[in-house]
Amino acid sequence: MLHPFTRLSDRLNPSHGFFWLALVTFVLQATLWASQALAQGFAAYISPPRFELNVKAGQTLRQVIDIQHVGTESGNFRVYTNDWTYRADNTVAFSDALAADSCRPWVALERRELTISPASRYRFRFEISPPADTPARECRFAIMIEGLDPARVTQDNLNFPVGGRIAVIVYAVVGDAAPQLEILKSRVAQANAQQLPVLEVRNVGNAHGRMDGFLTGKDASGLEFEMAPADSPILPGETRLIAISPVVGEGKTPPVIQYPLTVKGTLEWGTQRIPLEQRFAP
Repeated sequence: MLHPFTRLSDRLNPSHGFFWLALVTFVLQATLWASQALAQGFAAYISPPRFELNVKAGQTLRQVIDIQHVGTESGNFRVYTNDWTYRADNTVAFSDALAADSCRPWVALERRELTISPASRYRFRFEISPPADTPARECRFAIMIEGLDPARVTQDNLNFPVGGRIAVIVYAVVGDAAPQLEILKSRVAQANAQQLPVLEVRNVGNAHGRMDGFLTGKDASGLEFEMAPADSPILPGETRLIAISPVVGEGKTPPVIQYPLTVKGTLEWGTQRIPLEQRFAP
């Protein structure tokens, strides 16, 4: 165990006594390696933006977050944990209050505040220590890295501080916890500003899952294109709509789908593979 580490009970009070607008970079569906939040007084790259870990009950797992401060002056940061929920509209709500099943008491942070010199990096350590009697489950929390040097912004004759924070999301599977996904329904719905085929997926397992797969779509005009399911996490006990979108290269325009659309291929999650051949029509 690293010492001194900050456990949940030792964290600083998050109240600042001023109006705080939080610029949050939250990457549940990130494909990029680094997260970035930029504001005067807070200019940092964080990597990785997400941890997906396995940890054994009764043991301690240590991990490192790389913080690269790119500001021209020293940056001051506060680090703390939050619980979070993933809403149906794919937005995220963070909570400083402990959730009913929170595993944040298992988490130890290297320190609560740090100062990083201009153009420097800091390797920030944290640990997860599930008790020995922890049943198979998934521990989920966010490590919040918040700038302590907010800029002042004037708008509509109001002057207020604007700061930034980055949420690093941690999923830690304890024991043999695993997702168990079920496809309930399929239809066409509005997603990503267009009409797309969607799957209604339920997770009856005890860890989050993500849809993947190799799919081909063929629409009513005869046009064929590669398709892929959204990488949204489906948390245990939740049902979520997963859109299937055409895969397009950078700078290219996605095809306008002429329905009906037939989608064929294989869907994957974890070690599971299931064939899909589905006709979609509005």
